[in-house]
Amino acid sequence: MLHSSHQIWADGPDQEPYWISYFDEAELAGVTGGRLLDLVRQNANTHAEAAAEDIRTALTRRGREAGRSHALDWIGLAECHFLMGDVTGAVAQTHRAIDAAQFTQSGRVRAQFGVLYPYTVGCGVSPSLREVRDRIRALLSS
Repeated sequence: MLHSSHQIWADGPDQEPYWISYFDEAELAGVTGGRLLDLVRQNANTHAEAAAEDIRTALTRRGREAGRSHALDWIGLAECHFLMGDVTGAVAQTHRAIDAAQFTQSGRVRAQFGVLYPYTVGCGVSPSLREVRDRIRALLSS
């Protein structure tokens, strides 16, 4: 048995990890999309569409009942659109992310909105960006 802050194995190394029961195709797509998004943050010219596609796959395979993961997927998809320069798509995905986040009190979801927020700030931003920025502020202050 591992002795760390996170126990990976249920009873021993020959047992399945506790998280395997919920790690399905949707979860794999979400994790893959998230890791590709990490690469996109380093170089926006690569992997953005692949990250968005994996995140969209995760969204279609899991529904609102996935709660936190559902909200995180929408946030990730919104960030992909921002990084690809698609402000219209980013705003639409951010609205969906906010709608999904209203069903969870996850600190991680709120932290990810903190990552998304700077994309909505700047001189001469459009009314749609101001609107989504105001919704993020309201969510974070609630």
